[in-house]
Amino acid sequence: MRKNIVAGNWKMNKTLQEGIDLAKELKDVLAADKPNCEVLVCTPFIHLASVATILEESTVGVGAENCADKSSGAYTGEVSAAMVASTGAKYVILGHSERRAYYGETTGILKEKVKLALANGLTPIFCIGEVLTEREAGKQNEVVYTQLSESLFDLSVEDFSKIVLAYEPVWAIGTGKTATPGQAQEMHAYIRSVIAGKYGKEAAGNTSILYGGSCNPSNAKELFGNPDVDGGLIGGAALKVTDFKGVIDGFK
Repeated sequence: MRKNIVAGNWKMNKTLQEGIDLAKELKDVLAADKPNCEVLVCTPFIHLASVATILEESTVGVGAENCADKSSGAYTGEVSAAMVASTGAKYVILGHSERRAYYGETTGILKEKVKLALANGLTPIFCIGEVLTEREAGKQNEVVYTQLSESLFDLSVEDFSKIVLAYEPVWAIGTGKTATPGQAQEMHAYIRSVIAGKYGKEAAGNTSILYGGSCNPSNAKELFGNPDVDGGLIGGAALKVTDFKGVIDGFK
């Protein structure tokens, strides 16, 4: 079922001890002031087991930032979906724009990652979105449709229902450009219409679609007020509990 979710993506930040301290602080703050949405943090691999243990009996879920497209074997440096699940993590971010841009992750690779994540009981937070040249060329809908269809549309209705989507306006992250709440709503509504066309209106209505474009305490409430925006995938603002709490409070 569709849920409001605020997910923190720590990216390549925080030493193990710093991550443990951040998790403990977040746990305490949210225990004192319970959120009106689901909250989770996606951490670097080395943090997962420790953070999952700390947050085990809290309201905060735990996820990884990636997993391999192979189940096991001679793939030095890779971490499988089964390994992620074994830490106690329940989520995994897949297809993040940085993974696509810097590490060449294709729709085919991501298709395999999604299948392995689902097979190991993980909930994929699947990222989609267009870069500046694509937005300026008016190709944003075409790009997002391709990312969805080539990686996810082989899934059954049942398996698709286990996916959380995150729209990243890559063109508005670190470029000086700004995505307005209206632009966010427009793309989220389009994404929902694409899902409806493939899986039906009920499936589309039940899919949580998060916004992943520089969401912070000052704009969270306005962004989350859009009918098709079900929360956020939060980067920089997830690294300080006060900032992350400010975003979470966008649902109050």
